[in-house]
Amino acid sequence: MQSYTIGQAARLLGVSPDTARRWADAGRVATHRDESGRRVIDGKSLAAFSTEIAQSGDDDASYTSARNAFPGIVTGIRLGDIAAQVTIQAGPHRLVSLLTREAVEELGLEVGMQATARVKSTSVHIDRT
Repeated sequence: MQSYTIGQAARLLGVSPDTARRWADAGRVATHRDESGRRVIDGKSLAAFSTEIAQSGDDDASYTSARNAFPGIVTGIRLGDIAAQVTIQAGPHRLVSLLTREAVEELGLEVGMQATARVKSTSVHIDRT
């Protein structure tokens, strides 16, 4: 499972590293030390926490997006025989994309991993980052 440093988590959540560190210090999101001694958050915990703060409307967060790209974290994947549904939490934005199962498998998408939703007209394209 992918883990994220405090700085990486802050970027995905759309907050400053200081805010992410305060949330971790307060026990709002669990951290552990990696082999280098850095504090990290595992991807599934970060996915759950990003959904929680988006639903709570946390006022500590400031969110921005660059044009039509929404970097975030995969919070859900539903696979059908042919189609798939991928949900990404990008700060306060929950984006849902319908794509082929094959595309999800080729990208190796999993809950807790970083991804970017790109919006063009009525389509949302998912880039693995």
